[in-house]
Amino acid sequence: MTKKIILFITFIMFSILPVTAQNFSADEMVNISVYEKINPAIVSIDANLSDGFSAGTGCIVRRDGVILTGSHVIDGAKDIEVTTSDGKSYKASVLAKMGKNKDLALLKIDCKNSLRTISFGDSEQVKVGQKVLAIGNPFGFAGTLTSGIVSRIDYAKGRIQTDAAINPGCSGGPLLNSQGEVIGISQSIYNPDNNISNIGIGFAIPVNDAKKFIETANLNDASLTNKKRFASK
Repeated sequence: MTKKIILFITFIMFSILPVTAQNFSADEMVNISVYEKINPAIVSIDANLSDGFSAGTGCIVRRDGVILTGSHVIDGAKDIEVTTSDGKSYKASVLAKMGKNKDLALLKIDCKNSLRTISFGDSEQVKVGQKVLAIGNPFGFAGTLTSGIVSRIDYAKGRIQTDAAINPGCSGGPLLNSQGEVIGISQSIYNPDNNISNIGIGFAIPVNDAKKFIETANLNDASLTNKKRFASK
């Protein structure tokens, strides 16, 4: 009788375990936890240009609304609209911008609430073969998560190559490690159909370049790149 009671209690314990523990693998749980931690700090960007519209992605780097993105996303824009993960839209102004080679820009939105922010990693520690995740706004599908590996590191051009799907609209979004730290800023893709779609060759600017850009952007906040301050809560 005692053995039957023990088996019954064991069955009950396993039957009430959290659903996540029962239904998802360890690798899936990494994807899920990183996405749920970081996506609230990712925004969609729509820029009104003189000759049309540009769409991209941005990373919130300061709780009062400073956003990191790609300069080509907003270059020449007359108006810039930022939409946060909760669907709220804001007009954005340009704080700082780099040239096409570095392709980084900082935007500012005015919002009453404190925003969730990304956490920076160290791109010097990136290794070919490590798992990476990308979050972006491909073709207007905001909050899209893709995964892959670091395929190559182009030291001469200062780019991280990945097979994680990066498509038009993802520029300025984060390339993340398994801890949810940003290790790169998605910039471009390569393929034979004039960059219309992804074939597994994408490039990101190393995040250490972005950290240096932020430090020299004269935002009157020396602690801007402090990882503790920017860890998502």
